Amino acid sequence: MRDSYDCIVIGGGPAGSTAAALIAQQGVSTLLVERDKMPRFHVGESLMPETYWTFQRLGVLDKMRNSQFVKKYSVQFISGSGKESQPFYFSEHDPRDCSQTWQVERAGFDQMLFENAAEQGAECHDQTRVSDVLFDGQRATGVRLRQADGQEQEIQCRVVIDGSGQHSLIAHRLGLRQPIPALRKAAVWGYFRGAERLPDEHGGATLILHTNTRKAWFWYIPLSDDITSVGVVSDVEYLLKDRGAPADVYCEELGNCPALQRRVAEAKMEGELHVAKEFSYTTRQHAGDGWVLIGDAFGFIDPIYSSGVFLALKSGELAADAVVEGLRNNRLTGAQLGNWTEEFKQGVHWIHRLVTAFYTDNFSFGMFMKEHPHHQGNLTDLLIGRVFHPEAGEMFTDMDPYLRQSAAKTGMSASG
Repeated sequence: MRDSYDCIVIGGGPAGSTAAALIAQQGVSTLLVERDKMPRFHVGESLMPETYWTFQRLGVLDKMRNSQFVKKYSVQFISGSGKESQPFYFSEHDPRDCSQTWQVERAGFDQMLFENAAEQGAECHDQTRVSDVLFDGQRATGVRLRQADGQEQEIQCRVVIDGSGQHSLIAHRLGLRQPIPALRKAAVWGYFRGAERLPDEHGGATLILHTNTRKAWFWYIPLSDDITSVGVVSDVEYLLKDRGAPADVYCEELGNCPALQRRVAEAKMEGELHVAKEFSYTTRQHAGDGWVLIGDAFGFIDPIYSSGVFLALKSGELAADAVVEGLRNNRLTGAQLGNWTEEFKQGVHWIHRLVTAFYTDNFSFGMFMKEHPHHQGNLTDLLIGRVFHPEAGEMFTDMDPYLRQSAAKTGMSASG
């Protein structure tokens, strides 16, 4: 590695690889470092259709189309009683190619984006751990890292992009992370081989299944090679406190979801279960002089609508544009590097509001849509990820009274 670069990107996930690729495309010297050996395991397999536009800028659409990733055309919700909603087919809302997306194995998907960053001109190293971000006063000036062979090195740069996920080096160093109290959730998930899959286009759909107690929900994401990702999500105390081993909890909740039991009755679980908890948070500052946060380092809402990878890609794209502009103008202040964050947060806000509605007891999207069918397109927009426009949250004007009434019945707050 050299002693200095224009830009150093920490983290080889979707956010970091996107930012590094787009910055390097502009002839900017860019170093991308990932602490683990690529490819590496990661959860978050389901993509929103709006990822299409970032893939287009990255030049990876043909790679996605020619991949073995399962094509995703729809999403469906199944109640605790087993009642199935009509599938949300994205193409019925927008017939263009961008309405089809994918269910991805993150190891291969992240590897593809990491390699693409290298193809675009970034210098990419895995098994390289950043131990510290260097500051001169309030300005980030570089990083201290350890390479795979144990060699330590300090490298200077003009901009540090922190895409290091939930471990976010800068957010932890500066005390920026803020949990979202209303979303203290946990997840337990695993992978089944041979689970039920329909033979038509809907066979690639993400399914969201409530348990019959309505205290938890399952995701059901069909992947390639006949593997299906199946995870349960609920309040962290309900799911993990005084209930025994995660495997016992998982089996118990599976027993509370007959619609899921039927789908995995002939399947076999492969590998071990995984556990994550209290993963919902934001950050009170997203950029400063010489640094900016992207992806999960910026924040994470909830897995319910599969927004994580989309927001990671989008934040990497927007941050890259701000960095390139700042380098050209020799203006690398927090205001410049974070000039995209307010609009981005507004889009995230609408997804957060949708998540809040999902977790509001006694509220039914189906009943709301029966009374307000004109909002069907707005809801589908949110499920697609089309949230960065002024009318994105228009349906909440009519939905908020329903949420307040539903919340009042259980004494909870429905504020977004």
